Amino acid sequence: MPKLYFRHGTMNSSKTANLLMVAHNYRAQGKNVILMKPSIDNRFGENVISSRAVQGMEADIIIDPKDSVFYIDHNVQCILVDEAQFLSENNVDGLRELTRFVPVICYGLRTDYRSKLFSGSKRLLELADSIEEIKTICVKCNNKAIINAKFYYSEDDRKIILKNGDGAVELGAEERYQPMCWYCWQDE
Repeated sequence: MPKLYFRHGTMNSSKTANLLMVAHNYRAQGKNVILMKPSIDNRFGENVISSRAVQGMEADIIIDPKDSVFYIDHNVQCILVDEAQFLSENNVDGLRELTRFVPVICYGLRTDYRSKLFSGSKRLLELADSIEEIKTICVKCNNKAIINAKFYYSEDDRKIILKNGDGAVELGAEERYQPMCWYCWQDE
């Protein structure tokens, strides 16, 4: 029976590059794959799934937070979902239902800059058949990164790491976030 997979990692762990390579491999074998992403992720365009390391692809389905039912052709061999942390509980429940027919592989962050679970990630951790970590190392040392450190620069050009806040989504990449280990994040 097909499964629901959650592949998570911190910023810069190549989650999207991994998704794009999996899509390429399916398509190179003549297999039908559907690419999905949440509507909130519009950094590279409304329909684009893009990585800094691999050429982007167009998303087939843009997921609205209210979506809980997804209709797909039964001639699909795999569904790949990018930025899964931004999914709602209803979205994840709907994807879970699709695994009656087709494997669903979701890629995303586990936690936000405060080290709190995203709602989509929380639900995936509750429902996924397989949970895999895509590892990367801390920008300050060689330990495994587990924190998506959010930062800004002060007026005197010092990097300030944010550890508290309302958790509002702020899209960004290296200009706003860095992967850090627990100790380096705590010591900032």
